[in-house]
Amino acid sequence: MKFSGRKAVRVKMDHRRPVNLMGSDGTWRRSCVLLDVSQSGAKVEVEGTLDVLRAKEFFMLLSSTGLA
Repeated sequence: MKFSGRKAVRVKMDHRRPVNLMGSDGTWRRSCVLLDVSQSGAKVEVEGTLDVLRAKEFFMLLSSTGLA
């Protein structure tokens, strides 16, 4: 299903999926909710300040414990 004219097909989550964003150096982490995903990206709802998201690289942790 396409949303807002995006090129990649996006899959919308039926239920709220809690995930975390973590800086590539491990110095920060933000809780968020995964709203939809595609082959080229994801849409998340972030809790807290967005200032750390100016980082050029970060990881999305899909595990509830943060472990791989």
